Amino acid sequence: MQTTGLGKTGTMLPKIGLGTWQYGGSAALLRMGIELGATFIDTAESYGTEGIVGEAIKGRRHDIFLATKALPRHFRWHDLVSAAEASLGRLGTDYIDLYQLHWPNYTIPIAETMEAMESLVESGKIRFIGVSNFMLRDLQNAQKALTKARIVSNQLRYNLIDRTIDQGLLQYCQNEGITVIAYSPFGTSVSKIRANDPRGLIGRLAEQKSRTVGQIVLNWCISRKGVVTIPKSESITHVRENCSATEFELSAEEVNELDNGLAYRRRGHVEMWLRRLTRHTLQSVGRNQ
Repeated sequence: MQTTGLGKTGTMLPKIGLGTWQYGGSAALLRMGIELGATFIDTAESYGTEGIVGEAIKGRRHDIFLATKALPRHFRWHDLVSAAEASLGRLGTDYIDLYQLHWPNYTIPIAETMEAMESLVESGKIRFIGVSNFMLRDLQNAQKALTKARIVSNQLRYNLIDRTIDQGLLQYCQNEGITVIAYSPFGTSVSKIRANDPRGLIGRLAEQKSRTVGQIVLNWCISRKGVVTIPKSESITHVRENCSATEFELSAEEVNELDNGLAYRRRGHVEMWLRRLTRHTLQSVGRNQ
């Protein structure tokens, strides 16, 4: 398994980890992924999978880079500390490697939230601070609110057919040494990605390299500087397939061909502003937690 640095921390991560959103597999399957080198596991208090992740890492804790997330409704100082402690209990560990703010919360001062995050670092309950689904302004505001620590990662949707973060956010993270953790690397499905590939480029590359379509899709994602990805797998075949996707490299020409040959979307600034406004409004009335 190829590895890359987590931000500027000096800590190394496998380029392909294990995602657990809507995970219906077993702890044994997660342990198989660990054995194959996917020692980075991502979960969240909202996923309902912290318990099974805790079971999977039992006896292997020091081999694992463990990440989880706090819900926006817990971003008050005392609420965030309590949420972290509850996650620690469900995970069966006394520290979290990467603690992430799951979405921005525009109704709670970011300074209060980041002060709580720094207190968790100082107490040894978490090692590193990350965020998830933070657009550029959100990310910059969160970083400015920190006084001692730095944000080391931003978990974002990114794949061959959804390249919204290519409009400046990815480049900002790369320049600032913030690792992008790409979730949903297959979009809604591999078949949806193939439907956006009218020339059959992915299939041709898979055949040429004796790889699967899924492995080409994952390898494109991690070909980006400072990007790792966390696909979810619920079968032995897919766990093995995903973990083997770092065993080859796409050439610069092949990456460029995929960049330009598939139909993809980039949500525009107006759409992103409207999404931000909607989230702010829903949080103000307590409907978006």
